Amino acid sequence: MAVRKLTDNVYEVGVIHWDRDIFDDLIPLPDGTTYNSYLVFGKDKTVLIDTVDPSKVDILFHNLDMAGVKKIDYIICQHAEQDHSGSLPLVLKRYPGSVCVTNQKCKDILLLHLDVTEDQFQVITDGEKLDIGGKTLEFIFAPWVHWPETMFTYVAEDNLLFSCDFLGGHLTSTDLFVTDFKRVENKVKLYYAEIMMPFRKNIVNHLKKLDDYKIDMIAPSHGQVHKPIGQIIESYKGWVSDDVKNLVVIPYASTHDSVAKMVEYFVDALVAHGVNAKPYHVTRSDIGAMTLDLVDAATVVLASPTIISGPHPDIAYSAFLVNMIRPKFKYLSVIYSFGWASKAVDVLTGMITSIKPEILPPVASKGFPRAEAFAEIDRLAGQIAENHKKLGIL
Repeated sequence: MAVRKLTDNVYEVGVIHWDRDIFDDLIPLPDGTTYNSYLVFGKDKTVLIDTVDPSKVDILFHNLDMAGVKKIDYIICQHAEQDHSGSLPLVLKRYPGSVCVTNQKCKDILLLHLDVTEDQFQVITDGEKLDIGGKTLEFIFAPWVHWPETMFTYVAEDNLLFSCDFLGGHLTSTDLFVTDFKRVENKVKLYYAEIMMPFRKNIVNHLKKLDDYKIDMIAPSHGQVHKPIGQIIESYKGWVSDDVKNLVVIPYASTHDSVAKMVEYFVDALVAHGVNAKPYHVTRSDIGAMTLDLVDAATVVLASPTIISGPHPDIAYSAFLVNMIRPKFKYLSVIYSFGWASKAVDVLTGMITSIKPEILPPVASKGFPRAEAFAEIDRLAGQIAENHKKLGIL
């Protein structure tokens, strides 16, 4: 990829990985990703902010050559995860005399995972500044966004924030700056939902911390550069707030149509009460899309058949996922079917321990649903509508 200019003496020299299709062997990447690496020329020193995934280091080196780099003085490591730091040993080797500037926690993690040595580091503290001649780099610690060692780098002369994973997203484009905000917002929101949401309270504090800085441009480690920054900051503030929307997310599975029929009826009952609903047939739906809706939903209802006395494995996975990413929903319930006995409710509600939603009475159907089960579904839909009214969202 060509060397691209952010502002005077600041360039993007990273890599667009167009065809990467999965991240951490966990997160699908339908639009690939980028490993953003930034080159900052001072009058006295040359700085590289983050490296790239080691599988693409040859492209990083090509870009540095294209930028005319003969010497790198400092390699800023904002985050130890290897899509950012994995090429660090190779960069240090290629540019003798360069040192890695990072915080103590990040140094400790890098020493565990990479072929680097103690003498290759310069450890900095929160708020410390590094003068490279005409540009001053200030380091802002941002723990748990999304690892404990994460930090940002601020260039005061350019009102420029290098935000690491924060405010980034997995997408690819030859445009350096955001041109299609809705597309980017969706990708950044998904990245937040899958990676950042468990640390929502930490992010609230980090956003407040950034209020003390004049920022005109934000350069994340994945995706495109934000300029202006107002829209993405406001979107993020909404996601991390305690505000929820008039939405019920319904992950469901159905072996013999009993649960499918109950979910279909439930959606109609919610709509009749003015409540928005999004059912996800988890054995065939896009889990990423469901994760996006979990960011805003006020209520989650897990719907499952009984399999060997417990829930369907994919609904158990959905409960595990909800517990792991910790969305801010306020109410939880279960709809289930069974033949002779079931522990589905106890298992599913018992899996969600990291958050404390109010548990609403479940709905059960012994066998194929009939009038009694449908009446209970009407009761649940009405209760959810009343609760949403109390929240002021309906």
